[in-house]
Amino acid sequence: MTQHKDVLSDLVEEGNTLEALLVDVDEAGWARPTPAEGWSVRHQIAHLVMVFGMAEKAAAEPAAFKEFVAGVRDFGEAVENGLKPYLPLDGKRLTDTWRAQRARTERALRAVPPERLVPWLVRPIPAWVLAAAGMMEMFAHGQDVTDALGITRQYTDRIRHVAEFTALTWEFGYQPHGLPEPKKGFRFELTAPSGESWTLGDPDAEQRITGPAVDLCLLATRRRHRDDLALTASGPDADQWLDIAQAYRGPAGPGRRPGQFAALGR
Repeated sequence: MTQHKDVLSDLVEEGNTLEALLVDVDEAGWARPTPAEGWSVRHQIAHLVMVFGMAEKAAAEPAAFKEFVAGVRDFGEAVENGLKPYLPLDGKRLTDTWRAQRARTERALRAVPPERLVPWLVRPIPAWVLAAAGMMEMFAHGQDVTDALGITRQYTDRIRHVAEFTALTWEFGYQPHGLPEPKKGFRFELTAPSGESWTLGDPDAEQRITGPAVDLCLLATRRRHRDDLALTASGPDADQWLDIAQAYRGPAGPGRRPGQFAALGR
């Protein structure tokens, strides 16, 4: 994956870009439903505040983070409870809260030496991998926000961190579907938003996924259905993976329907 300083710098830029979209959103916009059932724009940003708060704790207070995770019995319930402090806030206060939380999280991640692992939900990981997970969260929930607000999103090569995180966590989709993992992962041959070619994953893998990097990120965050993306698979395991891909642990969720966004041209 890319270097520690690069992903942290891009985490800041990506957060600034998403924040800029929120500045002129009125209260009706904050209440607008997103493609995630039951979640408004406000829920999406509240979720980011919560996740970035967890990342700050993992980086700055690892013992407290481990204690918190050990006490979680139902992750879905924990997420619901984690949103509660932020949902009553109006749009401006929630944006200010997220800005402040991002700054604290960015400082905490920068303070972690590159060789040190930090605890996380599945296993200890380097801080720069946790920052890439933060990029994935912003990509996913930012997509829901732009879809709800009718904004055509402008993607940049910063999504490389999301694509790399997807290649790193390629096996996450098998457990929720009760499927055995293949013995080997895949090679990902991708085209960046800039037109640059990226090869990620196992360079020696015979089976591969090919297509736009944006489409891989939309697939793995389950923000678009496979049928609406220009991804192709070479090999039966790779083809199956396109049906179950997800870049996060836990239940897959309903995802998105084929053609759901066709009328919007997205």
